[in-house]
Amino acid sequence: MTLKDLGWNAAFAKEFAPFRAQGWKPARLLRDNKISYGALLGDGEELEVIMSGKVYHDAATDADLPAVGDWVALDVGGEGEESVIRARLTRQTCLSRKAPGRSTEEQVIAANVDIVVVVTDASTDFSLRRMERYFAIIGRSGAKAVVLVNKSDLCTPKENQAAAEAIRELNSHADVHITTAVRGRSLSVLKPYLQRGVSLTLIGSSGVGKSSVINQLLGDEYQWTDEVNELTGKGRHTTTARELMILPTGGILIDNPGIREVHMWTDETTLRERFADISELASQCQFHDCKHGTDRGCAIRPALEQGKLDAGRFAGFLKLDEEIGELRKNRKKRQMTIERRAKRESHHQARQRHNREHDDW
Repeated sequence: MTLKDLGWNAAFAKEFAPFRAQGWKPARLLRDNKISYGALLGDGEELEVIMSGKVYHDAATDADLPAVGDWVALDVGGEGEESVIRARLTRQTCLSRKAPGRSTEEQVIAANVDIVVVVTDASTDFSLRRMERYFAIIGRSGAKAVVLVNKSDLCTPKENQAAAEAIRELNSHADVHITTAVRGRSLSVLKPYLQRGVSLTLIGSSGVGKSSVINQLLGDEYQWTDEVNELTGKGRHTTTARELMILPTGGILIDNPGIREVHMWTDETTLRERFADISELASQCQFHDCKHGTDRGCAIRPALEQGKLDAGRFAGFLKLDEEIGELRKNRKKRQMTIERRAKRESHHQARQRHNREHDDW
């Protein structure tokens, strides 16, 4: 094994040069154990490592902390000593979402990933609105999108094809494949993507067959999967933590738990790019603040009435736009709260200094 097998390239090497001069080694993070990390060196040695206080304090948010897939500068300890992450290299891609729940924080799903494979099916999991969300966060990450319409043996060929075509219409740049874990068909379509040093991650809801696909990629029953439910015909997804794995046939896999909440972590620019057709129509409205309802001169409403614009797609656009606006508002509130606390703390410290100086006098 070499660094190149782990995804190392010239850009990482250039950034790492100053760290190498200090005797530190490049390593890629395999897993996040909450208080420590698993890291892999270029010679294949795996180490349990910790993060330095400087790396922690220099991070503006949790998303800036090391994550699975990151390249780090590692100070390898001697016998009986801990190995310490001294720096995180700049991410070349970053797949992230809004953390689940009411949080306004960004949650990193996978760092430095080249290909994001969305696993869905043509039956109960199929949702074009969810696919729009996936495509939005993948587009922002900088990675290539690939979609597996999986468990095709549980649907008719017509249903599978209709689902695949609908997804292609959403994103013409995405590769869409109809697959099933039966007889290794999922593996055969993914093999061409798995070149040396290429990092791939799978995302998707629980129960769509991700674990079965991963077992095929790894060549054995790496993950235990529940027996298939007799009513739904589906097995339950069993992945519980993110982990980076080197595949025996080449390539790198970063596994993820099923994403049950696909809240946005993106910006208006990405949203407009994903919905360029709607933005173009909106630009033709008579008034720039048109609400696209009963407003005079609206270009959206006639397009909906004439079937030129899909009502579901427009509803999805409005919901994503609303979520981004709400996220922006919550982040602003949070920033104002942080600033108020910092100001109070500053005043408190100033009073303490004044009191100490007065007592000394």
